[in-house]
Amino acid sequence: MIAGGAYGRAVNPADLQGLRSGDLDTRETHVHRLLDRARTHGDESAVAALHVLVRDYREFHRSLYSRAMNQAAVFADPGLQEPLLAALGDTRYNCQAWAAMGCAAMDIRAAVPQLVTLLDHPQWIVRGETVTALGRLGDASVVPALKPLLGDQAEWLRQRTADALARIGGDAALAALWHEFEHRRFPRIGYLASTLALFAPEVVPRLLAAAGSPDPDQRYWAAVALGSTGDDRAVPTLERLMAGDRGVTVFDGEVRAAAKKALRTLRRIQAAIAERESAGAQSTAR
Repeated sequence: MIAGGAYGRAVNPADLQGLRSGDLDTRETHVHRLLDRARTHGDESAVAALHVLVRDYREFHRSLYSRAMNQAAVFADPGLQEPLLAALGDTRYNCQAWAAMGCAAMDIRAAVPQLVTLLDHPQWIVRGETVTALGRLGDASVVPALKPLLGDQAEWLRQRTADALARIGGDAALAALWHEFEHRRFPRIGYLASTLALFAPEVVPRLLAAAGSPDPDQRYWAAVALGSTGDDRAVPTLERLMAGDRGVTVFDGEVRAAAKKALRTLRRIQAAIAERESAGAQSTAR
């Protein structure tokens, strides 16, 4: 055995040799085996070998690094902060997206300033993983940097940004999402409705007011969001919209149909909550 992990864990030489020898397919298979051993058995040698892969990343093929970072939580260790930050800025190695994954999985808060600089990266995968990482790291200071991406032409990036803002939470994130909801730039904003619902119960009065808007599109999306809150205060409004709102959106969606579906969603959420609470009470009673 030799030392090699972030904190000097013992590494079996064969585990390192498997990362360095053979064709690429063989080495990729070895990475997956190391990950499986680390995840399933807590194998210290496997974990240590993965730490070497991250620490000395320039010595290994990018494909090995990316496969390891796809499951970075399996071998997370704060001692890997320095090489992760180095890889995050290493344009020559070109694994910034996967370094961002690693920083998120290992809660590397020091990565936030670098991540913000990558939000306009020319590679779509870097932008996407950067947004996800910032959401997971949960630093409210990045909300102003994320907000413009709610207007990106790519819907998948708008949705990922909305998810990140909801995960960060707080007044600034809610304000960014609500502004986009009110000043809708795109016809389909289901991702905004879903993320706004996560700010319940405080967002419910705003959504109830929006459900009375003269704009049928806003009423439609307010109904969708209200259903996802699971909040009983939404029931009368959804029932009213379902019974009498003949409004139609720019994409031919009916407000009453959205309200009917939202009411079903709300009931399912409430039933699931009641079931969990009942199961918890029974577990406590035992």
